[in-house]
Amino acid sequence: MRDGDLVPDLFDRVALDRLRASVALDPVVLTTLDDARSRTTLHDVEVLVTGWGAPRLDGPTLDLAPQLRLVVHTGGTVRKIVTPELWERGVRVSSSASANAQPVAEYTLAMVLLAGKRVLEAAESYTRHRSLTAGSASGPLGNNGLVVGVVGASRIGRQVLELLHRFDVELLLHDPWVTDRDARALGATATGLDDLMRHADVVTVHAPELPETRHLIGRRQLALMRSGTTLVNTARGSLVDTEALTQEVLSGRLRAVLDVTDPEPLPPEHPLFTAPGALLTPHVAGSLGNELRRLGASAVAEVARFVAGEDLVHEVRAADLARTA
Repeated sequence: MRDGDLVPDLFDRVALDRLRASVALDPVVLTTLDDARSRTTLHDVEVLVTGWGAPRLDGPTLDLAPQLRLVVHTGGTVRKIVTPELWERGVRVSSSASANAQPVAEYTLAMVLLAGKRVLEAAESYTRHRSLTAGSASGPLGNNGLVVGVVGASRIGRQVLELLHRFDVELLLHDPWVTDRDARALGATATGLDDLMRHADVVTVHAPELPETRHLIGRRQLALMRSGTTLVNTARGSLVDTEALTQEVLSGRLRAVLDVTDPEPLPPEHPLFTAPGALLTPHVAGSLGNELRRLGASAVAEVARFVAGEDLVHEVRAADLARTA
């Protein structure tokens, strides 16, 4: 991994003891592959635990680890580190994406409910006018009967649906891979993207970043949204047309809660930083602080299952990359 200082945050004493019970644990933390020590260490490695900033595991890198059988990633997406050579050599891959989905879903839940109560709009008005009665919210107010459109039944999208299901809201779901029956099982109504954009009071984006999902929420989709609708994006900035969204927010027609942007970060002078109706957070929805322990625990559990000859719970296969983050 790029930053060895994260290791204590990912693996507490209990996690390390459990790992030692499954494997011969080498305490070396590799932050580069450009030195003799790293190359020597990799030569005998059978299980490699990776983290954010890990190098791509391409042919030359894999040549340094001829015994490698399993890669367990403590981050979410493995897209930046995996290559076809991994699977061609029979190396299995696992990810902690499911563990990382929980805090993102919790952040999303909070923002959806705040949007339904028009809390951000009310806070802006209160700060500006210092009056309890100044300003009035546009669009529906309150969460009773709020229509929430979820774009993408990813791990995070599914957790968002599960969390929202306990509230008095109506759930719409757009995902081309999900059937009407599957959507009903998730407590939602399957719908096309255009219809979701037309009818939702809050739209939250959880689709994967793929070539075909770039600007999935573009100028035309944004124009379909009713005035006062809020867009929440915790997925990837490229899924939303930033320029088109900026114009809609600056006009006062739409609101946005963005934990990710395109580009990321936005230029310091970008108008979204100061636009009424926009809340920008610095990519904090995912695991931070003590939440990192979940990622380490997930990785340790996968290693234990692998050593015991059990099925991996969070295995990533080559075919999965075509439709997952």
